[in-house]
Amino acid sequence: MTDTTSETVANVLLVDDDAENLWSLQLALESDGHHVSVAGDASCALDILRREAIQLMITDYEMPGIDGAELCRLVHEQPALCGLPIVLLSAAAEPLGLPQSWTRFFRKPARIRDLTATLDAHVAIRQPATRSPHPKASVRAVLRCQNLPASRWIRVEAGCWP
Repeated sequence: MTDTTSETVANVLLVDDDAENLWSLQLALESDGHHVSVAGDASCALDILRREAIQLMITDYEMPGIDGAELCRLVHEQPALCGLPIVLLSAAAEPLGLPQSWTRFFRKPARIRDLTATLDAHVAIRQPATRSPHPKASVRAVLRCQNLPASRWIRVEAGCWP
């Protein structure tokens, strides 16, 4: 059996109005060793961000009320959260014509290994002490995220969610 444990352990906030999406992604991230908080809407997410030390947020784009792009903007307007890495997920194409306040975009269904690689890289950059004892794996993940801005988006092959 292969070890699928993540390189880092992070406090992650998942935001999605679809309970099934929340549950499946929460299960995948928790089985990878991460601490996961969940929110069913943007207002709940903002409350959690004020109370907990979240290291990365993964949010759906299409939600009723405040959508994912607006949530990203609201988060980054807060001085204490302005550097928080945010992954935006959507079944639709990446929103264009909006001021981009998310760190990475994935089209659903996103591969869990792509999400965890992004999570690992951003947490490792912000907190070097949490890096794996396998520095080459961490360096590769960090280098992928340090390429030119256009490289932040990757083609996601069809697959199961998660």
